[in-house]
Amino acid sequence: MADFGFTLDIRAKPECTSDALRHKAFCSLISLSWELIGLNSRAGPTEMHIHSRRRRALISLFGAGTVQSLGFQLPPGREPRDEIHPSRVLQVGLTRTIKSVAEASVIARDGDQVVIDPGEYSGDVATWRQSDLSLVAASGRVRLVAAGQAAEEKAIWVIKGDNVLVEGIDFTGARVADLNGAGIRHEGGKLELRDCRFTDNETGVLTNNDQRAELHVVGCEFGHNGAGDGQSHNLYVGTIARLTVRGSYFHHCCVGHLLKTRAERSDIRYSRLTDEEGGRASYELEFPNGGSAIVVGNIIQQGPQTENGDIVSFGAEGIRWPHNELQFINNTIVNDYRGRGVFMRIRGESVYVSALNNVLVGYGAHSSGASSRWRFGGNIVLDRKDMAAPESYDYHLKSTARAKLKRLRLRNVAADLQPDSEYIHPLVVRKLQYRATNPGALQTLVP
Repeated sequence: MADFGFTLDIRAKPECTSDALRHKAFCSLISLSWELIGLNSRAGPTEMHIHSRRRRALISLFGAGTVQSLGFQLPPGREPRDEIHPSRVLQVGLTRTIKSVAEASVIARDGDQVVIDPGEYSGDVATWRQSDLSLVAASGRVRLVAAGQAAEEKAIWVIKGDNVLVEGIDFTGARVADLNGAGIRHEGGKLELRDCRFTDNETGVLTNNDQRAELHVVGCEFGHNGAGDGQSHNLYVGTIARLTVRGSYFHHCCVGHLLKTRAERSDIRYSRLTDEEGGRASYELEFPNGGSAIVVGNIIQQGPQTENGDIVSFGAEGIRWPHNELQFINNTIVNDYRGRGVFMRIRGESVYVSALNNVLVGYGAHSSGASSRWRFGGNIVLDRKDMAAPESYDYHLKSTARAKLKRLRLRNVAADLQPDSEYIHPLVVRKLQYRATNPGALQTLVP
């Protein structure tokens, strides 16, 4: 008989649970009549893998004979995620069987983990269509250099799958004819980026406009991106469902914005957005279509060579979403631009703005906007001399400024909006040992 391998999909009723699914899968396997699908009744499978996830139970059989397959779909809303058989691990590197990232992107299946050996991979671009995929560096950094190449004429990586993790990988040099060459083009469902760096691309990361998509950024660096046309940015998020940013560093954008998000919900906490000397960013943080935006515990600085005096902008291109609010709490904002400047510009009369316990340093108006739904409290204007070393972007407050600090107690503010951590450069989020007692992003006072 010829060797065979096949996957059996099993059907279940709507009330099926995850445990019931696995039980049904196993029972279906052992009760299967091999004669009905053309197998010798004495020749069962030599290998059996059972895998239950994403509303489907999958049985993979390997042995001798010929097979057919049956079909099954779980009802919506039931997504058993546990895997009885572990996913494959694909190792990529010059000494491995799989020598290029591009080759791995063709071989990989849903649920695989792709582990890439450290080193530089030049022109090794890829499109990833798989879901439940992990793309991670082995010990040491992985550096992907575009070198004139772009997957689908878009990016170093184009990611189309759902529930994808990218960790420990650097993306640099992406350029395309449309001037929006990205380190990553996110065209799938949920994407999580951890400990990644995006430098010297026309756009660091660019997402699609799928309102079901999500992007989660943790401990990543975005710097020196932008084509210089004002339309490309360090991080450019389209009209997706959700963006979250934690413990990340955005700096030195070329004319575009440090972070621009059109997401329905944006949650940005404990990060550093500083354009610094030589940076030419326009906005440091922009929500052009409004939405629900939470900005808590961030260090935000506008450099002296900015292309736009506004630092934080909300609704500049028209309100799009049904619910529009900006919760701006315990941030430190420094304006080093000596021309006109506005710390926070709000457009849209229906927008609710809550600006509480922020530290403002530098030139310009504190706020501007038509919204009649403002809540201010505990915000304080300080001098550079009240900070540890502002010339090197250390904005810790000196203990000598304690007498000036009048923090508003956050009554009637949801617990999840109250800061519980602070950003420590580079790319560290430190949990506070006590309740935040000072205004601004940095709670630790220095001598």
